[in-house]
Amino acid sequence: MNQSTTPEANDGPSDARIKVHRGDAYDLMADLPPESIDLLITSPPYWGLRSYGLDHNEEILKEWLAEDNSRVQTDVPPYEWYRKHGGVLGLEPLPEWFIGHLVEILQRGAPALKPGGSMWINIGDTYFARWSSIRHDGRQGLGDNPRSRRRTPMGGFRQEKQMLLIPARFAIAMQDLRWILRNDLIWHKPNVPPRPEKDRLRLTHEHFFHFVKRPKEGRAKYYYDFEEVEGGAQDVVYYDVDEAEEGAADVVKVGARSGSDGHSATFPINLIKPRILTSCPPGGTVLDPFCGTGRSLSVAASTGRNAIGFELTESFQQAAVKNAEAALGQGQLTFGESKEAGE
Repeated sequence: MNQSTTPEANDGPSDARIKVHRGDAYDLMADLPPESIDLLITSPPYWGLRSYGLDHNEEILKEWLAEDNSRVQTDVPPYEWYRKHGGVLGLEPLPEWFIGHLVEILQRGAPALKPGGSMWINIGDTYFARWSSIRHDGRQGLGDNPRSRRRTPMGGFRQEKQMLLIPARFAIAMQDLRWILRNDLIWHKPNVPPRPEKDRLRLTHEHFFHFVKRPKEGRAKYYYDFEEVEGGAQDVVYYDVDEAEEGAADVVKVGARSGSDGHSATFPINLIKPRILTSCPPGGTVLDPFCGTGRSLSVAASTGRNAIGFELTESFQQAAVKNAEAALGQGQLTFGESKEAGE
């Protein structure tokens, strides 16, 4: 099954500062002009948590193995094959597949990122369960949203109650493709809802990775305005009772925010605004390839940046359009042509 979208008409001035395209980021990344993006910032779907209302082929692992007897289940199919056979990013049968597909999609945008550009990727972890609970819209295991259960193969590091370390595995996979990891920013969420488990601590943090391009020679050079680091990242390091030094720390405390426009996982403004201010120059261009309801686009526009968003789900794309219009004023938005999956 192909995930496809209905084409949207162009509307608005050609010099609009924000563009929202409906379609698969895998396709739309390849259409970006070379070296046109200053900052790619996004929170892609997490593995095995929610479906966002999209249909997924639960037999896709069997289909992959049936095509070639020499394959094993941890062999990762190309994203294009996966999508063509009814797969959805974040609902892969194995976390190994998810990491491979996410890296593949982001790599498609590498030519569009300027040599001095940055990539900030927010990603959280997942605990393994052989029978996992998939929320159709809300967060895993929380709320009254409909959910379904599916069986996930065990093996290797995939063991019951295991924290899968998906962020770390993703970061290493990016390093293997020559990306330079500059920071693993820890987003501490002090207001996460309580969980029923009584045999472990609550998971109250997510990772926000800062990648830059590895140059052909020498050390990486990229735009970074250190003066725009948020006050919440300022920490005090004590050397002794009489001496203290302030400096930007790689842990920030920002409360999780409720979703908007039917989307349960939206960026807190206080989390992403410093990333945009530090890593994209004024007048530069921000890209969010999984823009959801457009929080990053609106923040980029409100700080004097241009922004491009990609979104597969029609209702979220329409919400991103509405929110971007609110940020810029009516009539200041370009509606992007959608792209059929697999073109």
